[in-house]
Amino acid sequence: MGLIKGMHHTALRCAGEEEMNRAISFYCDILGLTLVRRWGSGKDAGCMITTGDRLIEMFADAEPGRTYGIVDHLALDTDDVDGCIEAVRSHGFKVTDEPHDIVIPSEPPFPARIAFCEGAAGENIEFFQEK
Repeated sequence: MGLIKGMHHTALRCAGEEEMNRAISFYCDILGLTLVRRWGSGKDAGCMITTGDRLIEMFADAEPGRTYGIVDHLALDTDDVDGCIEAVRSHGFKVTDEPHDIVIPSEPPFPARIAFCEGAAGENIEFFQEK
């Protein structure tokens, strides 16, 4: 028996509560996720948004101008990569890699459709659709 049951959440540090609110709007209003809890204010603000089976946790205590850390991107499971890109683009968010099909050269090969965008807090987001 392993010690780990699975992934619980991914954390996102926002530069202040205003940026966190924009990120909440991005994930909830544009992508249709649900805010499940919120706490604090100012730099002590935080929240959790459900992705259906996991959570995105946000904190408002990052410094402006931060750079990507050791984690490269957040991958969100979807059945409509193209629809996700249309939604974020229509709201003015930067698309960094257009939707395209790939095959991960594993055994067995793993076909997928993917695309990337930049989120409201500058995070690198991948939309991932298993084929």
